[in-house]
Amino acid sequence: MSVERSLRERKKERTRRTIRVEAFRLFREQGYGETTVEQIAAAAEVSPSTFFRYFPSKEQLVLTDDLDPAMDEALRAQPPGQHPIAAFRNAMSAVFGSMEPAELAFEQERQQLLFGVPELRSAIGQEYHRSIGFAADLMADYLGRSAEDFEVRVTAGALIGGVLAVMTASPMNTETLADALTFLENGLPFDTPERAERQ
Repeated sequence: MSVERSLRERKKERTRRTIRVEAFRLFREQGYGETTVEQIAAAAEVSPSTFFRYFPSKEQLVLTDDLDPAMDEALRAQPPGQHPIAAFRNAMSAVFGSMEPAELAFEQERQQLLFGVPELRSAIGQEYHRSIGFAADLMADYLGRSAEDFEVRVTAGALIGGVLAVMTASPMNTETLADALTFLENGLPFDTPERAERQ
């Protein structure tokens, strides 16, 4: 990659990040429904057309998951032979553990918006479908199987369902997410002593 291209890419990423940060600030101050794309663009000092080059809609600004590439990389770094859910749990812990506090706070706020704003709830089904596809692709690569493999698809659906189930109550709580994946990996053993001790 040339220096000029690298500078251009960094500038684009800064602009994209500024748009999201300013959008979330406005959502906090005046509410998601009351915030317009024009207001977000003005706060980020870009034109509305520039906003739409980065995000096709205000809804997509919240839905977009910046952690996908990091999860892909972290899962590829996992040693072979693990149960796929254990590999996901370890990759997730690596990604979340490497995040700066500001990045983690941003992602927690994104999750709270996604699950807490009535206008966005209809998008959760779309996000669920996308996330299953993403998890199936990652799992298929890790296992050396097809993303359409029955066991891969079912495991991906269980994994994403478990994650979303706990995210609604506790966004981006690493320990709770790890517990959920361990619970799935162990075959959904109800009333395990370890969890009972913590309750």
